[in-house]
Amino acid sequence: MSKFKAVVFDWAGTMIDFGSFAPMGVFIKAFDHFGITASVEQAREPMGQPKWDHIRSMMDDPDIASQWKTRFGQVPTGADVDRVYEVFVPMNEEVVADYADLVPGAADVVKALRKKGIKIGSTTGYTRSIMERVLPVAAGQGYEPDNLVCSDDLTEGRPGPLGMYQCFLDLVVYPPAAVIKVDDTVPGIAEGVSAGCVTVGLALSGNYVGKTPDQLANLADADVDALRRSATEKLKAAGADHVIDTVADLPDLIEALERE
Repeated sequence: MSKFKAVVFDWAGTMIDFGSFAPMGVFIKAFDHFGITASVEQAREPMGQPKWDHIRSMMDDPDIASQWKTRFGQVPTGADVDRVYEVFVPMNEEVVADYADLVPGAADVVKALRKKGIKIGSTTGYTRSIMERVLPVAAGQGYEPDNLVCSDDLTEGRPGPLGMYQCFLDLVVYPPAAVIKVDDTVPGIAEGVSAGCVTVGLALSGNYVGKTPDQLANLADADVDALRRSATEKLKAAGADHVIDTVADLPDLIEALERE
């Protein structure tokens, strides 16, 4: 019997969508709808937050705020965030299933956890309407977690602990130290830290590297190492207890932690 009772996974960049491409592209398109040019870097920086908060963070970027003021005569307000959010959500709903392939090895990780009797939870910065498009695609590939907490399910999302608290209730697992939170973003790691869980960051499959498996395979080892180090530094600074390349490495980490 494992000393861990549950693993709670993020979705994009963690279990699906290697490189976290679906939300990044839609943020850029949503701002373009209003005549605002957002870069890939600006779209990726707040990744992991609930999507309304993500848009707010992008609007606080000095360059985007300046563009908005030039175009609309004022700095972006909460009402303006609502306007962009209302455009973003249906756009993301339309494309998200196209980016819902499981990260290589994820299905095997699920089988390994089930064999150990470890429950599988999930939280996400996506809204429930977006996740309704993802769930059947993931299920068709063998991934059906025991619960799902979406960004619009609770009054407060990441980086706070409420999503994890909901997982504790849904899965009937405690104490927090018996739960592992796995995520590829700073807000997602912070969610696990604030709830008192063991936290595992993912360096290469996630938002901070933003590459497909093929793109990574075509890079020199030194370049991959540099990307790994950069992502690891961000995740460790957020409080990650451990950082691995992808979820495929999680079973070996759990085995090591159980031997300690």
